Amino acid sequence: MRRRLIQSTLAVVLVVIAVFGVSLVIVETKTISTSAQERVESEAVRLAGIVDSRILGDEHITPEILVDQVGDDRYAVVHMPGRPPIEIGEKPTGDVIESTRRGEQGETVTVQEPRSAVTREVGRTLLIIGAVALMAVVAAVLLALRQANRLASPLTDLAETAERLGSGDPRPRRKRYGVPELDRVADVLDASAERIARMLTAERRLAADASHQLRTPLTALSMRLEEITLTDDPATVKEEAAIALGQVERLTDVVERLLTNSRDPRTGSAVTFDLDEVIQQQLAEWRPAYRGVGRAIVSSGKRHLEAVGTPGAVAQVLAALIENSLMHGGGTVALRTRVTGNQAVIEVTDEGPGVPADLGARIFERAISGRNSTGIGLAVARDLAEADGGRLEMLQAKPPVFGLFLSRTPVQKSSQEERTVR
Repeated sequence: MRRRLIQSTLAVVLVVIAVFGVSLVIVETKTISTSAQERVESEAVRLAGIVDSRILGDEHITPEILVDQVGDDRYAVVHMPGRPPIEIGEKPTGDVIESTRRGEQGETVTVQEPRSAVTREVGRTLLIIGAVALMAVVAAVLLALRQANRLASPLTDLAETAERLGSGDPRPRRKRYGVPELDRVADVLDASAERIARMLTAERRLAADASHQLRTPLTALSMRLEEITLTDDPATVKEEAAIALGQVERLTDVVERLLTNSRDPRTGSAVTFDLDEVIQQQLAEWRPAYRGVGRAIVSSGKRHLEAVGTPGAVAQVLAALIENSLMHGGGTVALRTRVTGNQAVIEVTDEGPGVPADLGARIFERAISGRNSTGIGLAVARDLAEADGGRLEMLQAKPPVFGLFLSRTPVQKSSQEERTVR
């Protein structure tokens, strides 16, 4: 591209020089020749006038008197009736420019100038024109190089950007070149890079969330299946199989929920459901794990509360909070339901040391963890809560109290019973 730009620019300049340069040479040559002829004629007229005035004044006419009236590079001869001719200067050889004038007293004055003087002047003019043309060519080449670099370098950068996008590096360069067309291409590439970066981030986030959210259900499911393989009691097998099928259904709901949030976190499938059922299901799933470490998990508060949300998503939020208490908390874990305004609240607390002061509100940020965990669970739980219009907050740091706020529908049952389930 650089070579083509230089060649095209140079070709245009050469054509312009050829057209205007040749015309200028012709005009200047003719002008110089005409000017030389006029000078010779003017000198002949002037010399004739001097001779006339001396003849009328009966003055003596000699070459010494007229020599100062003729230029150094010219030759003049004066023919007067009855007198020998008077020659001034050296007679030129070769081609000459000549002018002859007849005076009023019958004398004839002829002035000659060698044409070589005109040729030299034309040569000087041609040299000046050639130097100017050469300077124009050099300037054109430099300008073409600059313009070629200005156009070719951005194209090379854009090609490198496109190659980086193809190789999986979606960082936008945000570099502009001052050429509207090229800047438009750069804008499009940067926008594409940002979209690709968002897509890659979403995919990595989906993979991390899926890995984290599926780990616990799969572990629980494998434990149920192991219990089935270790028992010969048909009733126990039937009971464990029913629980395992329920866990598979919830596992399917987790996967669908993660895929939905990865496409559009604002898209929810909220319905009216009974909080008791979700809480009881979580208690049943997590009791074996807590018993294994010598701890307990209990629930209390308002019964028969109905909330608006996705049961599977609420279950995953509670599972994340319960697992967080199992890993980082201590003592008994309590789930308590209450009502505030038009919202149902599920509080999860334990008797552990609480959230460190250096974490504070950052506890819901990804990759933030008080111990050597992934730091994903609470972040995913918050996203799941917000997807259905709810919210997840840390109400107290020590002892730790997390609150899941959900929209509530009017309760149809007449009694609100206090409960404590162990």
